[in-house]
Amino acid sequence: MFDGFEEFDLPTSGGSIHGRRGGDGPPVLLLHGIPETHLMWHRVAPQLAERFSVVATDLRGFGDSSTPPSASDHVPHSMREIAGEQVEVMATLGHERFAVVGHDRGARCAYRMALDHPNIVIRLAVLDTVPTGDAFRRADMDFSLGFWLWSFLAAPEPVPERLIAHDPAVLVNHMLDSWSDAADAFPAAVRADYIKKFNDPDTIHAICEEYRAAATLDYQHDEADRGHRRISCPVLALWSATGAVASWYQPLAIWREWADEVSGGPIQAGHFLPEEAPEETTHRLLDFLTPR
Repeated sequence: MFDGFEEFDLPTSGGSIHGRRGGDGPPVLLLHGIPETHLMWHRVAPQLAERFSVVATDLRGFGDSSTPPSASDHVPHSMREIAGEQVEVMATLGHERFAVVGHDRGARCAYRMALDHPNIVIRLAVLDTVPTGDAFRRADMDFSLGFWLWSFLAAPEPVPERLIAHDPAVLVNHMLDSWSDAADAFPAAVRADYIKKFNDPDTIHAICEEYRAAATLDYQHDEADRGHRRISCPVLALWSATGAVASWYQPLAIWREWADEVSGGPIQAGHFLPEEAPEETTHRLLDFLTPR
């Protein structure tokens, strides 16, 4: 996996970020979702690296990236702070302007980055997600039962931390298996690495804090921006044809409330598009990212 890529750990103002970089050309940042790390891009990143300078990182608190101490207001784990740290990493690597592709939680970081740093993000691809503010605005019985993880992880400390720490593999395997349509999407070594990272109490706490921030600060930031700030760069929205995003929302219509230039559509796969449908996902990304 990641043949020809260089592994790195870069210091930031908030700690350090772990990742890999490879290829040559216009820069592209790849951001993962839960319960994964940058390894989720192992079937996509090498192909993108044939045309682009690809950077794939672990988000703050995930994988081998560090996390600053938590705070009662959850600010260190808000998407605004997480996105700012990723911008810092890209600047350190010499990329002042770049495209960003995010899946799940990584997509929430990516669109916040595009809103807060419009002169930096030149293209934005969001995979199987809608904005946090819209998700909470439209929450109903289906959301509360299907996305119970949002409420569970956002519950007051230390309840979710203690319960997850008792058997992290149960939660990780549940997410991987119940959200995917392909039984062979996750090689044994990759699945084992995802589970291993969830055995770290600091990682568990950081991820819970991220969900607490989602239910407070991230929602508030979206609502403050609604109707006042828009994503200025082109946006590609891709989603699972069989998942919750397709069932509950009209993704293109929602993203067009936030950006003028939006394209995309469903992919025949479960939630984990880059791992379940790497060829189609890569094709759609290459078509979107390639300069014209």
